Amino acid sequence: MARGPDLYPGRVTHTHSHSHSLGGPSPLGPLAARIVVGLLIAIGVVVSIGAVLLWPSQQKADIPLPFQNAEGGAVTTEAGQVRATSLAPCGSPSAGQVLTSDPAPTPGDGQQCVQVLVAIDSGPNKGANTLLEFSGGPGQPQLAAGDDIRLSRQVDQGGATSYTFYDYARGWPLAGLAAAFAVVVVAVARWRGLRALVGIVVAFAVLVVFLLPALRDGASAVPVALVASAVILYAVIYLAHGVSLRTSAALLGTLTSLLLAALLSWGAIEVAHLTGLSEDQNNEVAAYLGNVSITGLLLAGFIIGSLGVLNDVTVTQASTVFELAELQGSSRRTVFVGAMRVGRDHIASTVYTLVLAYAGSALPLLLLFSVANRSLVDVLTSESVAIEIARSAVGGIALALSVPLTTGIAAVLATPRVSRSGPGVPPRHDPAHRSS
Repeated sequence: MARGPDLYPGRVTHTHSHSHSLGGPSPLGPLAARIVVGLLIAIGVVVSIGAVLLWPSQQKADIPLPFQNAEGGAVTTEAGQVRATSLAPCGSPSAGQVLTSDPAPTPGDGQQCVQVLVAIDSGPNKGANTLLEFSGGPGQPQLAAGDDIRLSRQVDQGGATSYTFYDYARGWPLAGLAAAFAVVVVAVARWRGLRALVGIVVAFAVLVVFLLPALRDGASAVPVALVASAVILYAVIYLAHGVSLRTSAALLGTLTSLLLAALLSWGAIEVAHLTGLSEDQNNEVAAYLGNVSITGLLLAGFIIGSLGVLNDVTVTQASTVFELAELQGSSRRTVFVGAMRVGRDHIASTVYTLVLAYAGSALPLLLLFSVANRSLVDVLTSESVAIEIARSAVGGIALALSVPLTTGIAAVLATPRVSRSGPGVPPRHDPAHRSS
């Protein structure tokens, strides 16, 4: 609509001053940014103090019996390559010995075994051979000429050396897969992908250098897991996504959700009376590392396991909020509502992904239960399955609550761009703006 003549030509009118002021930074933005940055700094200081107080003592622990050699030390492995396989009577006197000539023939014609001639490719007996003998039953390795394997080397008190099969050599295949993964990530995500890979290295370093030794020393699992998780989040989020208000919103949302996941995990373990002793690895830990709490170890696993999915959701929500805030004509309420629509879709897709991932990890166990003619209630309430259900429930609740939490933090930090109306500049009629 055309403007009429100015009845007071000497007066400077301010008809559009309010619209122009809305185009600048919102008064809430700087204050909210200071609060969030201050909180992250304070949390970082607390995490640093916690890491110092909980830092492992590096004391040596006794090696569990299944991993000891004959002298009580760590098992020594060497590289080997299969030369030939054949069927022969069991009980060859050359089995496991260091051979510089052909194996001695086995006397008799009793039960047949698979005999595998292996070249020793590392260690003090490099260049010699050894003979491995297998009964050929279920669970025995099916070796063929050319296979690369690892051999366990044992030296008895008399100085005699013997070799046994340890495992397949998987170094090169795994290195190839890791290289392909890195190349694809960097090719698609460029520098951000490279920084994400560095974050992965940092995360594993935190687990190996801090988390595992601290748990081995018998430290309380909850503070150790929370400190390790917080360090990983600070490194991974800022390395992969840069330092900005957007990533700070995601980090604060993730840290808060992580604390919530820890409380939920503790409650689930206590209420459901989960001990963790239904898992073979936990039984071995209980038998050989008596100072480690199995329940604490289970709780730490719950907390660490929720990191990835929480990080994924919170970063996406923060990015969505800041992108919507860039649209002219958006208010904070409009940005929050729009981002929550995206978040609901993300929750729906991620929750069943989370549940199916845990179900996939428990698939062998479910298969055994399916042939045991046990009732569905007994199967679902058995501890092995209950642990996976509890993991899924804790992860799902923390995931669902992280969406409005992170969206709210990001909506407070993001400054919406409201359209500027002035002479000759018609306002944009954005549907989102009308709804606000």
